[in-house]
Amino acid sequence: MILMMESNYLRWLCYAIIFISLALSPFVSAEGVSPHEAKQLRDEVREMFYHAFDGYMNNAFPLDELKPLSCQGEDTLGGYALTLIDSLDTLALLGDRDRFTSSVLWIGKHLQFNINKTVSVFETTIRVLGGLLSAHLIASDYATGLRIPSYDNELLVLAEDLARRMLPAFDTPTGIPYGSVNLMYGVDEHESKITSTAGGGTLTLEFGVLSRLTNDPVFEQVAKNAVRGLWARRSSLDLVGAHINVFTGEWTQKDAGIGTSIDSFYEYLLKAYILFGDEEYLYIFQEAYGSAMHHLHKDPWYVEVNMDSGAIVWPVFNSLQAFWPGLQVLAGDVDPAIRTHTAFFSVWKRYGFTPEGFNLATLSVQYGQKSYPLRPELIESTYWLYKATRDPRYLDAGRDFVASLQYGAKCPCGYCHITDVELHKQDDHMESFFLAETVKYLWLLFDLAVDSDNLVDNGPYKYIFSTEGHLLPLTPQISLAREHCSYLGGYCPRNTTKLEHEKENSNDDQVPGIELGHHHSNIYPYHESFPVTGLIKGLCPRLAHAQKYGLSYALPEKTEREDVKRPKPVIASRSIVLGSDQTMDKRPQEEGFTSQSEPIMSISAGGSSSNDQTGQELTLLESETDDKRVYSS
Repeated sequence: MILMMESNYLRWLCYAIIFISLALSPFVSAEGVSPHEAKQLRDEVREMFYHAFDGYMNNAFPLDELKPLSCQGEDTLGGYALTLIDSLDTLALLGDRDRFTSSVLWIGKHLQFNINKTVSVFETTIRVLGGLLSAHLIASDYATGLRIPSYDNELLVLAEDLARRMLPAFDTPTGIPYGSVNLMYGVDEHESKITSTAGGGTLTLEFGVLSRLTNDPVFEQVAKNAVRGLWARRSSLDLVGAHINVFTGEWTQKDAGIGTSIDSFYEYLLKAYILFGDEEYLYIFQEAYGSAMHHLHKDPWYVEVNMDSGAIVWPVFNSLQAFWPGLQVLAGDVDPAIRTHTAFFSVWKRYGFTPEGFNLATLSVQYGQKSYPLRPELIESTYWLYKATRDPRYLDAGRDFVASLQYGAKCPCGYCHITDVELHKQDDHMESFFLAETVKYLWLLFDLAVDSDNLVDNGPYKYIFSTEGHLLPLTPQISLAREHCSYLGGYCPRNTTKLEHEKENSNDDQVPGIELGHHHSNIYPYHESFPVTGLIKGLCPRLAHAQKYGLSYALPEKTEREDVKRPKPVIASRSIVLGSDQTMDKRPQEEGFTSQSEPIMSISAGGSSSNDQTGQELTLLESETDDKRVYSS
């Protein structure tokens, strides 16, 4: 039986490799995108955004989403102008000051969440809470060039109100939240106790940013406890399942994968570490990522396996897996990202879109999964790979994405879902994420090829994209809130010099009581505290240059009392560094573009002794000569 299963696996794997070779043959020989064409494509993507955005504003606003075939609107989430909220930072990215300003002011004046609506905690967090926070951070900051003079933190007030209305969902024995909550009455007594791993593990960025902007740690605490609750119930293989009972902690679906119901759990582990510098997220990510690559990766594809045994359950590529190469680029693991993207893109080339499911055994669309709901994940990974490698093949892929959307999905008032990728049949629906993510990543791809003069690639901060594509900046207030970070122009939150014995009296292992309207102190839990001896009037230990600008995170060395002579211990540090990936494999040069790359973030680790205060960075790079990983210290 085992031999038969291995034989079947090898058979479909060989078929899949042959399929990729055949599907990519026209892609490899395609004429490259010239600089002039890249500019034209960027402008075309901008027009795509406004075709859909204007269609929504003229025909659907203030309902949630647009029905682009019939030119009508529909409420799909909560009835609070969802598409407008989801589009705010895309307007800012495109430099549309007038519409960004008018939209922010309208939302601040008219939006409210005191409504009797039961909403998805996951979707409301990533679309609405994330959209409000991102727009607030842009509208309130001179450095973005888009500050609104009359803006008075209205979006932040709305964001905090919304998050507090979702807090009752976290009142479970496991800390993992219910999937849905009523914004007026809390969790219904008949609410399902089953939620997805992504639903419980994809809240850390938005809730964490909110805590740091409001000086109330409760949001960050409940989101982190949800991640801990999920990870504590991982299997012996360090895999998590797809669905779990939030009361008993029992897995109700044990299929482990990187796609549907799990995908952004992995994504937010790494991004939470980059954005907040909390090493616990990095440790979990390293274990989870290593296990995924060991048990789920069937190069270049990924399969679903039983979380306990590792046995293959589904040899299926589902479209939500397509975010993975982009995440690998962010983690510095570029080679497998390139191979997997090539495989995933071959499916797009075959159908003009990626179906929700593609069976790797039969090399055909998975039954019942023929649709393409305008998903951004493959385009997102294409952007990240071009950013990392400057390989012109990714511009060619971008041109194909634009052509498919323009000729297959464009309809009178916007862009339509494709219900069948084989027949290119349109459906009268347009998700808000089309404007928040799909066209955003397409525009960034071509703008990167032209001049990179945008808020993300040439702005005042480094940015992390949320899973909904919202821009979250690595500002001192957000990324250095846990550091004792007083420097010229810096941000030092209240009570950062609280005495050590006062911190020890607090119970960091428990989530504080969820009390609406109650503000806790700004001492963030789950973070190793440092002595404050030597601090003068709240001033804090010196930051490294990179830390000041959000480029690097490293735990500061513990300060020793000057009146006690002790040998200083060896400490470890972890950093996010900007390392050049110019050592990538050389790719054929296309007209007008080279394969030169720009610096990308990679994870590094190191140790230091007492005479090395910053810690020795050990960065994983790609070898220029032998294409093998080498460590450069």
